[in-house]
Amino acid sequence: MTEASARRRGRGGGGAARRAERTAVVIETAKYIERNIPNFEILSEEALEVIETNAETVLAEIGVNFVNNPAALDRWRDAGAEVEGERVRIPRGLARKLISTAPSQFTQHARNSEKSVVIGGKNLVCAPVYGPPFVRDANGGRRYATMDDFRKFVKLGHMSKWLHHSGGTVCEPTDVPVNKRHLDMIHAHMTLTDKPFMGSVTDPSRAQDSVDMCGILFGQDFVQENTVMTSLINVNSPLTFDDVMMGAMEVYAANNQACILSPFIVGGAMAPVSVAGTLTQVLAEVLAGVAYNQLVRPGAPVIFGAFVTSIDMNSGAPTFGTPEASQILYGAGQLARRLNLPFRSGGGLCASKLPDAQAAYETAHTLNAALLGGVNFMLHACGWLEGGLVSSYEKFVMDADQLGVLHKLAQGVNVTEDDQAMGAIAEVGPGGHYLGCAHTQANFKTAFWRTNLLDYRPFETWQEQGAPDTQALATARVAHLLDTYQQPSLDPAIEEALNSYIAEKKSSMPDAFM
Repeated sequence: MTEASARRRGRGGGGAARRAERTAVVIETAKYIERNIPNFEILSEEALEVIETNAETVLAEIGVNFVNNPAALDRWRDAGAEVEGERVRIPRGLARKLISTAPSQFTQHARNSEKSVVIGGKNLVCAPVYGPPFVRDANGGRRYATMDDFRKFVKLGHMSKWLHHSGGTVCEPTDVPVNKRHLDMIHAHMTLTDKPFMGSVTDPSRAQDSVDMCGILFGQDFVQENTVMTSLINVNSPLTFDDVMMGAMEVYAANNQACILSPFIVGGAMAPVSVAGTLTQVLAEVLAGVAYNQLVRPGAPVIFGAFVTSIDMNSGAPTFGTPEASQILYGAGQLARRLNLPFRSGGGLCASKLPDAQAAYETAHTLNAALLGGVNFMLHACGWLEGGLVSSYEKFVMDADQLGVLHKLAQGVNVTEDDQAMGAIAEVGPGGHYLGCAHTQANFKTAFWRTNLLDYRPFETWQEQGAPDTQALATARVAHLLDTYQQPSLDPAIEEALNSYIAEKKSSMPDAFM
């Protein structure tokens, strides 16, 4: 080989290496958002005090119901509340005293420690859609969700850079028995991703299964000493705590696992039509629920939840992305911070049936409200469609892409010497351009947020390549992420133990679809 041919071969090898680097699959997960911007506070000090006083009045004089749960009634009675039948009246100040033991922030550990999240403070953790029985994609339309869909959504979440959390019931797999599907769902979160996840809440025994499976994944001692799950505990608004949700919360609190105590409110149906009235009920329900959580185990991690939407007074259908919902979110965030609790609210919510302009407008309103309102844990951050009835593949990747905008906005504006760019202004001078100046060359790779989905090509190029709309681009993005998905490794012994646990549990009971 001549010296010249060796040099050519070396250059060719370097080019091949660079091409391989460009085409290699890189799975990135951004750190949870750390806000460097102020929260938007919509309520005055006087308004906050009025709402807090009224919430205490609701608890003391009207009370809340704890249904089919004698143990809860006993706990409340021992704590000093007035118990009459299933009605619990909580004296002024008692709930606030009880919740003082709840932590202001906590770490939820992932099996990959680099993906653990801190929930509370100025942080924002984004988790995907939760709960829909239907799925939709551009090819198959709207249909009942399956376990295969569930696994695909977990994979999409794993591959999504700006999504910090794998969530929980990303869709409800209706092809698996109700009493067994939670086992497959938790297993999917444990094996198909190494991001943090949520536990089952549809029955106390299923919550215990979630804890037991985490004992296999993380080690039993680690689970008892650390938080490895977050779970969604909905209040049966107005002012009712049912035995299923409370039973699940009792299991999680007793095992030091986090609970989102969240009133589930459609304004005008399950709460007053006014913002102040709704916030009063939200606060009363959260005070009672979080206080009960701390009665089970003082110091257990718990999150102030607020899922609130309004109702269309003509059709009775829930609405999303409305100004009133944003006002309630902002106000609830202030109330949560005054209680020194982490705050959860909704993210990419919409009522649209398709991932269209209505979906985009309503989703943008709720995402921005969550960022500005101080939300610490944003459920439904991507994939939500049709008022929460549908998990949409296309909307999942559309929303997940836009979460990158929130990361950029939350950084605030830097004024370091480099950011001031005085050297660049002097270098270019009047009438020039900045494309080739030293400052641009040094910063262009990181200066601007870049979409992985939206189309900024010239019209002619876009038209030549089929003139795809955003849904078509999203369909292609879904296919790309699933085609390039790489499963994170897991200790084979742990995988075998999980499989054995699931097989034993499933064989111990007949299938039930109700």
